[in-house]
Amino acid sequence: MKRILKAIAPYWKTVILIVALLGLQAYCDLGLPQYTSNIIDVGIINGGVDHVLPEEITSSDYEFAKFFMNEEELKIWENSYDYDEESSNYLLNVKSEEKLSEYDEDMAFVIMIVNAVSQEMESSANAADTTAVDANVYQTADASTYPMDANQGADASAYAATGVTDYSAMVSQIREEFQKTYDTMGESLIKTTAITYAKAEMEKAGMDMDAYQTHYLIIAGLKMLLMALVIAVATILVGYFASRVAAGIGRDLRGQLYTTVMSFSNAEMDQFSTASLITRTTNDVQQIQFVAVLMLRMILYAPILGIGGVIRVVNTKAGMGWVIVLAVVVILGFVGLLMAIALPKFKAMQKLVDRVNLVSREILTGIPVIRAFGREKHEEERFDVANIDLTKTTLFTNRTMTFMMPIMTVLMNGLSVLIVWVSAKRIDMGVMQVGTMTAFLTYAIQIVMSFLMLTGLSIMLPRSIVAAERIDEVLVTKPSIKDAKETKEVSDVKGVIEFDHVDFMYPNAKANVLTDITFTAKPGETTAIIGSTGCGKSTLVNLIPRLYDVTKGKISLDGVDIRDIKLHDLRDALGVVPQKGVLFSGDIESNIKFGRDEASREEVVKAAEIAQATEFIDKKSDTYSSPIAQGGSNVSGGQKQRLSIARAIAKQPKVYIFDDSFSALDLKTDAKLRAELAKNVSDATVIIVAQRISTILHADQILVMEDGEIVGKGTHKELLENCETYRQIASSQLSKEELYGGDNNGR
Repeated sequence: MKRILKAIAPYWKTVILIVALLGLQAYCDLGLPQYTSNIIDVGIINGGVDHVLPEEITSSDYEFAKFFMNEEELKIWENSYDYDEESSNYLLNVKSEEKLSEYDEDMAFVIMIVNAVSQEMESSANAADTTAVDANVYQTADASTYPMDANQGADASAYAATGVTDYSAMVSQIREEFQKTYDTMGESLIKTTAITYAKAEMEKAGMDMDAYQTHYLIIAGLKMLLMALVIAVATILVGYFASRVAAGIGRDLRGQLYTTVMSFSNAEMDQFSTASLITRTTNDVQQIQFVAVLMLRMILYAPILGIGGVIRVVNTKAGMGWVIVLAVVVILGFVGLLMAIALPKFKAMQKLVDRVNLVSREILTGIPVIRAFGREKHEEERFDVANIDLTKTTLFTNRTMTFMMPIMTVLMNGLSVLIVWVSAKRIDMGVMQVGTMTAFLTYAIQIVMSFLMLTGLSIMLPRSIVAAERIDEVLVTKPSIKDAKETKEVSDVKGVIEFDHVDFMYPNAKANVLTDITFTAKPGETTAIIGSTGCGKSTLVNLIPRLYDVTKGKISLDGVDIRDIKLHDLRDALGVVPQKGVLFSGDIESNIKFGRDEASREEVVKAAEIAQATEFIDKKSDTYSSPIAQGGSNVSGGQKQRLSIARAIAKQPKVYIFDDSFSALDLKTDAKLRAELAKNVSDATVIIVAQRISTILHADQILVMEDGEIVGKGTHKELLENCETYRQIASSQLSKEELYGGDNNGR
């Protein structure tokens, strides 16, 4: 996980922008359920009226309501309304939603009393066919006990008709009786009852309640539509920026892997197989790239949505938080169980992908040999074993993860049923409204969905963590061969290569491959190395460009230890032709110019002439522009070797290293090529590894190797006289006449 976060870190500015967009998206997502709740509770059930204080009330009802209020309620009531002379009604002057919500709690009780008394009086008046009573009845009451204007209408007269004179005691009694009922009622029912009064008063005051309700629903709908558009835009932008970050992470990781692998010596290349490095650079990077998108779009969004949902649930005051806790605990337990089962298999899966890549690469590379030996069936079975192992592991992990969605669906539906069942009882008790239940249900689902996002990512996260660890293995591997802290410059390179008591042992090996190698290769001379297969010839020349470093002793270029020379400068002085000719996709000219881009066309042609490559190049219709397939698969082995030799010559180095690079040439071409080399690179140091005596017959110095040691050193003639190993190799390849030039006396 650390590697994934480290890969994302350079894009922190974009990540902050993504978090901001996700916050906006979550705000809108969490706001929609509340609007849905309001549409149900306020827009439909309450006719668009959201607060207990009527927006407009008749003068008579305004004064009548004051009759039942205490001093604090009366103060709120009088401060909340202004008299409108045009309509003779009182208009609500409070516009703050926060203040109105506060008054809902403070005034709901008395408004409920006023509503109940008004309905009872209206019912009694209708039953008795009561008309207005003389207002002077009110005069019997003390003004301090009945703070009403005596000319306020027939509603108040109904009480006067009862003959009650102690109005203060009567109000106190009414409040006490209603308090008992109030204590048994839920907050939701109390507010709904109070709003019923507000609706009736607003309609009585002349307001069009149908238009009022329609206006509320339209405004709420437009707000929901605006939020939906914001969500859509935020989602698109998050997807865009997340994709850019993920693509950048993939590009950066591939670049880092390439740079790191290019700095590896052969020791590190031996540690990681080619197939594994290819998988790490492609499949593993793709896994991280994919999970980076999911992290930026889901992992960041899930906690924002989940925490916001919890806050909204608390604000609903539904009292059912335990339902959410129960659902989350069950989900986390189930996901933990799945991950414990699947994670080990995800780790094994990447190794099996490596195995399939390795087998596939071997089969594709070796198709000619496989067909020649009729081993198609065997290789097919070998591939099937690797493929079936990967398939079984993949099926196991996928089948394990397939349990997730069905069980999560059951949990989601079970949660919905539980919420509805519990909410139904609370609605019946009057402590919850239908819209509140709807909002709570939506928030609960959003909270669970936030955990589902995390669990959905958990399918990919283990595999990506494994991929990140594999990439990190490569990136943290320090190359064993690198520039010294203080390097030395070799100006005007001459090309003198000197081995001074060199020993070499491969990493983790128990014995030396080379022991006490000492010789000097000088400019203008050809140094040849010959010996039986496996005696260390190629290993010896691989030490010169520092593909490996010596275990003991030193190798110097013009008297300077090559370990103290910059790798670039050292290798720039060398022209290496490997044992196996390697060409790159492109054309003939680009391959010859591979070591020196600035080489002119004339220099390219000259290099090809020396390497005896013009023989087949001139026969091609496009000559030097003729295409070369990947790996040089469209040219023969001999042609590939000659182009490799031409590539080294075109570089014009001070030291030429030919590692058995004449083996695919016929004797005639070999002789011509060596003759041209002698004429055109006479000022350079030439080191040739060869199997054929004829190739090195005229070398200035021949090193004979056996079991990693030099057992003979000298010219052809000298070695025939004093080196038995060389004599045996020579006599196995050449006749006596060829060996001794026709002079067999005494031999």
